[in-house]
Amino acid sequence: MPQWEVIRQGIQNNGKAFTRIKYSTFIFVAVILMAVALIYVWSHIQMTELEYQVAEEISMREHLLEEQRRLKVEYATLKSPQRIEAIARDKLQMSYPETEQVVLLK
Repeated sequence: MPQWEVIRQGIQNNGKAFTRIKYSTFIFVAVILMAVALIYVWSHIQMTELEYQVAEEISMREHLLEEQRRLKVEYATLKSPQRIEAIARDKLQMSYPETEQVVLLK
């Protein structure tokens, strides 16, 4: 019977070793799954931050385009000949030259 006892103890030890392998495999798979989940969540956070940055840049672009339109209108108003003539007459006391004041160059 001692042989049967040795075989039985061997089987019991193999069962414990198999259980240890099961737990270590389970822990390894759990760690891998957690790492994959963390990478997935991190990538979505990064994508959301980039979407916010893109939206902010689009908003800034629209604001700058509106300011550019406003400045073009202001520029056209400031360089109008009627405005320049009015400033020359009123503020600078200028007038058109008389015919004897005009000198022609050849």
